[in-house]
Amino acid sequence: MGKTFERIDASIRTWMGRQKMFFVATAPRSDSGRVNVSPKGHDALRVLDDTTLAYLDYGGSGVETIAHIRENGRIVIMMCAFEGPPKIYRFYGTGEVVTPLDSGFDKLARLFDVQGVGIRAIIRIRVGRISDSCGYGVPFYEFKDNRPSSQNWAAKKSTEDLRDYQVEKNLTSIDGIAGISEEEARAFVGVDETG
Repeated sequence: MGKTFERIDASIRTWMGRQKMFFVATAPRSDSGRVNVSPKGHDALRVLDDTTLAYLDYGGSGVETIAHIRENGRIVIMMCAFEGPPKIYRFYGTGEVVTPLDSGFDKLARLFDVQGVGIRAIIRIRVGRISDSCGYGVPFYEFKDNRPSSQNWAAKKSTEDLRDYQVEKNLTSIDGIAGISEEEARAFVGVDETG
């Protein structure tokens, strides 16, 4: 039987630190809107305090998470053990999008190793509910390495190319919900600016 927790305590933090990936889920307010689930890796998640998480939001071909958070704030982070004893944790909360234009962005960005990837935003989550479950249905997988695909893709583009890409792909979600603004897209921190 699953349990709920008031805070991200030391044992949960230790467990989180051993996991190599996590999943982010959001949904729009509309009944006809599409639910979004995204896998994340590359050591992109940080525990800021007992009830706050943050993760790097790299530039990408879609902007669903940002659009949904800005529309209604709802977000859940799910982590599951692929090695060792079975376990799943879900962190339900309210998200906030912190872009390079926002105060506090630089302080948050320093918590991450962002060499070679560039940053569209950092998603900060005020966690209101933490629960675990057995994870018996999660198969074993052996971690080999992070894929270098995003770094390789970004390295072939200039900062201006990456900013243009954000303008082209990230102003609205697939359901037409506002994503990032053009000004935010133009503030994208490029590969050559992350060192």
